[in-house]
Amino acid sequence: MRELITEKLKELEQKENIRILHAVESGSRAWGFPSPDSDYDVRFFYVRPKEEYLRLEKVRDTIELPINDLLDINGWDLNKMLQLLHGANPTLFEWAASPIVYRDTGFIEKLRPLLTQYFSPKKAVYHYLSMADSNYREYLKGEMVRAKKYFYVLRPLLAARWVMERKTPPPMLFRDLVDTQLEPVLLPDVERLLDLKMNSPEIKLIPRVDVINAYLDESLLEIKAKAADIAPAEQADWQPLDDFFLEMLEQ
Repeated sequence: MRELITEKLKELEQKENIRILHAVESGSRAWGFPSPDSDYDVRFFYVRPKEEYLRLEKVRDTIELPINDLLDINGWDLNKMLQLLHGANPTLFEWAASPIVYRDTGFIEKLRPLLTQYFSPKKAVYHYLSMADSNYREYLKGEMVRAKKYFYVLRPLLAARWVMERKTPPPMLFRDLVDTQLEPVLLPDVERLLDLKMNSPEIKLIPRVDVINAYLDESLLEIKAKAADIAPAEQADWQPLDDFFLEMLEQ
C-alpha cells in the first residue's frame, strides 16, 4: 500500500501541477488502532507554482481523490492550510503530528515554530469535546453498539484532557493518551475493547460496556465545565503566515 500511495501522490503532482509538501496517514491507522478492514486515509499539504496564485480566477484550494473502498486521498493547498492555521484548526495539527508519513520534504520542521505559535488550547478542547459528545450520543447509547465507536469517543475525550493539562497539541497515538490520561481502573476494559477493535471487522457489534459509559458521562460533564474557564488565545497576527507563504513559493 505504501508503494501504491507513493505512486498516486506522484500522479497527482503531475496531473494537478502541484508540489506535495507533506503527506501522512490520518484516522485509525495513525491513531494506532486499525481494524483488519480499515481503509487508508491519506492527507497532504501542497503548493502550486507562484503564478497560479496571481491569477484573477480563484485557485482551487482542496484536492479530493476517493479512489476505492481501501484508499482515500485528500489534500489542502498551502494557502488554505495557513488560513486554517491562523484559526488554530485542530485537524491541521493532527495531520502535522501523524506518525505515519508518506512524503517528508522537511516542510513540517519549517512549519513547527508556527504550529507552536498559533495553537489554541481552548479551540482544541472544544473541538475534541464536540467530537466525543456527538459520537457518544449517536453511537453508544443503545444496548448493542459498534465496538469501534468507543474509540471515536475515548480518543477525543482523552485528547481534550491532554490539552487541558499540558496546553499543547495531543499526540496522535491512542496509546500515548491512554498511558497519561486514562483512569487506571478502566485500563483492562479498554484493553479488551482495543483487542476486539483491532482483530474484528469494522461492523462488530457488542453489548454496551456500562463501566466505560459511566466514565464517559462523567468525563464529558467535567470537561464541559472546565472548558469554559480556559483563557482564549490572543488575536493571531497574519504577518508570520504571510512571510512563510512567500518563502515557500520561492522554493
